[in-house]
Amino acid sequence: MIARIWRGVTSAEQAEEYFAYLMETGLKDYRAVPGNRGVEILRRTYEGKAEFLLISLWESYEAIGAFAGEDIERAVYYSKDKEFLLELEPKVTHYDYESHTE
Repeated sequence: MIARIWRGVTSAEQAEEYFAYLMETGLKDYRAVPGNRGVEILRRTYEGKAEFLLISLWESYEAIGAFAGEDIERAVYYSKDKEFLLELEPKVTHYDYESHTE
């Protein structure tokens, strides 16, 4: 399994509104793609900013490509992201997901 990690930062004042926007755009789209195995959202607030870290899990790089397109390292953005995000990071990071249970 592969973890795809994307990071975005918005103002702290816009955090709740942006979270709702994420739910109706990116997260909805992630979950609709065959091969997506879920997504987790981490959020922290600091210095007047809210940082979101999305960790989506995928069966394969082919499944990621069905969501992201041919360049799977390219971040996917939506029409209103520029209204919320302080910068648009161009790339995401992928990791092999190693599950460990005791």
